[in-house]
Amino acid sequence: MKALVFHGPGRSAWQDTPDPEIRDAADAIVRVEAASICGTDLHILKGDVPDVPPGTVLGHEAVGEVVETGSAVRGVRPGDRVLVSCISACGSCRFCREAAYGQCTGGGGWILGHTVDGTQAEYVRVPFADMSLHPLPESVDSREAVLLADVFPTAYEVGVLAGRVRPGDTVAVVGCGPVGLAAVATAQLFSPSRIVAVDVASARLDAAKRLGADAIATAGEAEQLVADLTGGLGADVVIEAVGLPATFELCARMVRPGGHLANVGVHGSPATLHLEDLWSRNLTLRTGLVDTSSTPTLLRMLIDRTLPASSLVTHTFELGQAAEAYDVFGRAADTGALKVVLLGEPPHDALSVRTV
Repeated sequence: MKALVFHGPGRSAWQDTPDPEIRDAADAIVRVEAASICGTDLHILKGDVPDVPPGTVLGHEAVGEVVETGSAVRGVRPGDRVLVSCISACGSCRFCREAAYGQCTGGGGWILGHTVDGTQAEYVRVPFADMSLHPLPESVDSREAVLLADVFPTAYEVGVLAGRVRPGDTVAVVGCGPVGLAAVATAQLFSPSRIVAVDVASARLDAAKRLGADAIATAGEAEQLVADLTGGLGADVVIEAVGLPATFELCARMVRPGGHLANVGVHGSPATLHLEDLWSRNLTLRTGLVDTSSTPTLLRMLIDRTLPASSLVTHTFELGQAAEAYDVFGRAADTGALKVVLLGEPPHDALSVRTV
């Protein structure tokens, strides 16, 4: 098969690679119908995630069709259309029993495109298939469904739920990439008084407004705007969705005493925690890797058309155009890219036949 293979910082290639095979009775092989590029993939290519070994197929988000299952798989069968979760869960370790699947100690957690081959390929082996695949109805568009592999669960769980957004809150979301925009969308489920979206790109701020942000600001304007809106108190919840020291420190300055700072961004370098200023402010700082325990709930919302997933997808490419897709996504400030989706070949029975 063909796949996008990581060859070290700054280097990747769309190339021939061995077809995945069933290695464990709980595995499934999925033909990739759609995959997407995550900001974490950009961090991997930059060298920010050094435990990804060269030779690894990139990607951890996909929708596809099951083509083979191990003997222990009961929840799906060949021919089923599925969402591939970014988190694999053994289902039996302590953390999985607490629905903290991202911390799985039984061989799961974030492994796709990290410690095992990932989803930016024609086929992918999915470990722990019963826990890591979600059946999809045909009515759900692949380009929308793939956003539930990572983007929406991450924003909702690590940002909105961990940040404890409550009715009447002032919420600031710093970073309006796909995850930040999903945080803007899902924070509204808890009826905050206002959501302030912060970014450096006007296109992303415009997208935040369309998704329901009440106010927008550049990074240089954000502190003063939040102060003005809250009478100098600060935001009840601040969600960091960038992963840079400067944005983390900005978030820490904007949160009110007794407030919550939820860090969602993937950090590749240290950020200063100014305890000389923060020690007395009763703050709660939450970090985390997504568990995807919310995926069934979000999927029901998507099926019911109450989750605005389609507005996040701005660019689509064929799988074989992965290099071009990465370039467009990596230059989002210039290209206006939000979520970039890679589309695989349709199954043969979906091809149209034209007679002459």
